[in-house]
Amino acid sequence: MAHDLLQRIRQRLDELNRSERKVADVILADPSRATGLSIASLAQAASVSEPTVNRFCRSFDAKGYPDFKIKLAQSLAGGTPYVSQSVEPGDAAADYTGKIFGATIAALDEASRTLDPARIERVVDYLIQAKQIHFFGLGASGAVAQDAQHKFFRFNLPVTAYVDVLMQRMVASACHTGDVVVVISWTGRTRELVDIARLARESGAVVLGITAPASPLAMECTETLEVATPEDTDVYMPMTSRMIQLTLIDVLATGVTLRRGEDFLPHLKKIKDSLQETRYPATRQD
Repeated sequence: MAHDLLQRIRQRLDELNRSERKVADVILADPSRATGLSIASLAQAASVSEPTVNRFCRSFDAKGYPDFKIKLAQSLAGGTPYVSQSVEPGDAAADYTGKIFGATIAALDEASRTLDPARIERVVDYLIQAKQIHFFGLGASGAVAQDAQHKFFRFNLPVTAYVDVLMQRMVASACHTGDVVVVISWTGRTRELVDIARLARESGAVVLGITAPASPLAMECTETLEVATPEDTDVYMPMTSRMIQLTLIDVLATGVTLRRGEDFLPHLKKIKDSLQETRYPATRQD
């Protein structure tokens, strides 16, 4: 279990070989700092090779170093309910700052390794062919939907974001063939969003999900981008999950931009140039 990882490392110290013991010593000396180290930095601190670090991580049931860092961040405490599973109630600013950054970096790294590039290509295919795109999300995922609208309006097609359930239902019922609905839900278990995804698909829309694997929402989608991390948003404030969702939106926006080709770049430049008059000139710092 993730929560007892540090205890397991301590219990197995005598079983580890000399190189793996060095890795364990560095981690146990400052577990909070270790959650923010790259594999190269940890290997250097322990005076071992990167393969040794990976071998050490797998010996504790981790898929690799990124997965190990997530488990390590979780094991630092039972967590503070409704805040973060990586943070203890008595943590000082330096402690909880390092833990939150470390857990986020590790979760993003793990997500990038588990994503299926073929699925990304298929999702981009649907987006590039869309007549219009609607982004739906609730709560923390609603903010991600609005960020997606901010990215995708640049592509010369109608783009909306809705964070109200009744508006989502009405828009879903009014969809037609050629419309794309992107439903964002970390758990994939929000009843309203599952119903809305089904309604949009029955209306003829392509429904894309950014959600949990094998979730009720995933079952209703035409295609999904599925990422699983240990963050339990039923108990804790959404943190790493939201950052992964935002990064996936950036990935999809980049994919659509590249598909549009170099001829589309002047249009993007025009949008950027329109903001110049709204800003003070950058001041040079000597």
